[in-house]
Amino acid sequence: MAETIKTALITGGSKGIGYGIAEVLIKEGIRVAITSRSQKNADQAAAKLNAIRDGFALGLESDVRNLASQEKAVQTVLDQWGRLDYFIANAGVGHFAPIQELTAEQWQETIDINLTGVFFSAKAAIAPLSESKGYFITIASLAGTNFFANGTAYNASKFGLVGFTQAMMMDVRNAGIKVSTIMPGSVATEFNDHQPSDKDAWKIQPEDIGQIVSDLIKMPARTLPSKIEVRPSVPGK
Repeated sequence: MAETIKTALITGGSKGIGYGIAEVLIKEGIRVAITSRSQKNADQAAAKLNAIRDGFALGLESDVRNLASQEKAVQTVLDQWGRLDYFIANAGVGHFAPIQELTAEQWQETIDINLTGVFFSAKAAIAPLSESKGYFITIASLAGTNFFANGTAYNASKFGLVGFTQAMMMDVRNAGIKVSTIMPGSVATEFNDHQPSDKDAWKIQPEDIGQIVSDLIKMPARTLPSKIEVRPSVPGK
């Protein structure tokens, strides 16, 4: 009897943390669909992933701010591979400014992507994850418990995301779905228009978050680490 190949869907998977997670999962023999608001970016990232393990990556254009778009992405995975085992809600955005300067548009985009987008992802994924007894993982932030100046929108979205994830965990665990949130500190990515360089060597690397996801899905079925805070071992100076 052939071994079942597990599948994952990662939002915002064309770069940064999402891509790092995809890379780790594919190396472990899990098929991965990655989404981006740009089909071109999704395809380019999927091509690099398929170079690691041919036929194991799929690039999808999807916008987490739209429920129908999330439902379509999930359905595409089901049509392509027949199952969905892991959903990693990673897509995120950051606007940082004093409340006096933060615009209504920046506030709305932050909440729509970082919080409402995860709600739409969960609504789209719950049914197939119930079938597979799968895992729903959100990528939050230490900003979900630590507030800071210029962080009104980002803090609100990540505080909300941590609370959302923990409450969702309690709603669906009796259906056999595991739910966890990962809360990284400084990660070496392009987030907030940053360009990673050698100066970021002290930071968490995207593949480190991928390793945490891998460890979570390998946990015994009886055990659920529901909230994981992650920091660089030695902070930068």
